[in-house]
Amino acid sequence: MKKISLLVALLLCFVSVLVVGCGETTTLDTIKVNEVTHSIFYAPFYVAINNGYFADENIQIELTNGGGADASMSAILSGDADIGLMGPEASIYVIQGNSNDKPVVFGQLTKRDGSFIVAKHEYANFTLADMVGKEIIGGRQGGVPAMTLEYCIKEAGLQIGTDAGKVNLNTSVAFANTASVFESTDAEFCTLFEPTASELCKTKGYHIVASVGEISGEVPYTCFQTKQSYYQNNPYLCEKFLRAVYRGYRFLKNATVDEMYTALSPSFSGVSKDSIVTSINSYVASDAWVNNPAMTTSAFDRLQSIIQSAGYLDSKADFGMVVDNTIANKVYKYFA
Repeated sequence: MKKISLLVALLLCFVSVLVVGCGETTTLDTIKVNEVTHSIFYAPFYVAINNGYFADENIQIELTNGGGADASMSAILSGDADIGLMGPEASIYVIQGNSNDKPVVFGQLTKRDGSFIVAKHEYANFTLADMVGKEIIGGRQGGVPAMTLEYCIKEAGLQIGTDAGKVNLNTSVAFANTASVFESTDAEFCTLFEPTASELCKTKGYHIVASVGEISGEVPYTCFQTKQSYYQNNPYLCEKFLRAVYRGYRFLKNATVDEMYTALSPSFSGVSKDSIVTSINSYVASDAWVNNPAMTTSAFDRLQSIIQSAGYLDSKADFGMVVDNTIANKVYKYFA
């Protein structure tokens, strides 16, 4: 019995060594993240999850999908999510409202529109003028994808409307339903993110004819946002979070396509390798991701000009009321 008791004691000590080291437990900090949609456009974030960069920071991610910036922002404001991955326009709208605990953008992920124009027919040397007299499903009304597309159409000298000489921009379809509605209607064009765009082309014989991001130019398209209270109470946790994401970006910057596929495939288990590789190549070619997570005032101003052009913003918000680059600057300097 003494031998058995000694053995049990030794086993308990061994387990304690595994669980506790240098006085610290291995309990992970859980961060609930709500993403506006699930797309390879956000590849650095998924790489950080799958390559263990969050685990290295003692963080566990609980990921949910909002299916639109309005739903993702609602998840943050209600406390259902700690951090949201969405366009900064969501914070601009709330800040200009009457929220007591307003959101803050603390890190940027993408620097241009990540959607692609998909056509049901092939177009040689496609231009936006090819959409005149045809319908394009352009995302949710008031969302940045729809507003950026509208901005591009206007900048090309084209008019929007249902007349024969205009582009019929349909913004009545919920963001999550664009692909299914596109398939079931007579609309000739649709804007979709990857890998949905490539998968639809593969299964339906459709064609990707243009990158909206390449047409529109740089804009602070997708950012990490949270409530002021969470940001103020968890500054180091937000810093560790952004540090893991930035490691994901650095990995993609130097990785081969095969290495990228290996790192991303766990987040896209139902997507073919061809579609994932095509998506990666598309976003690398369009230079979609930021090399510095701190947003610039000029980019922020350009985004607001796009929103104003679409008629959804009466006056521009002050940069400092929406964005706090403190953590982003620290993360960037950490890896410099």
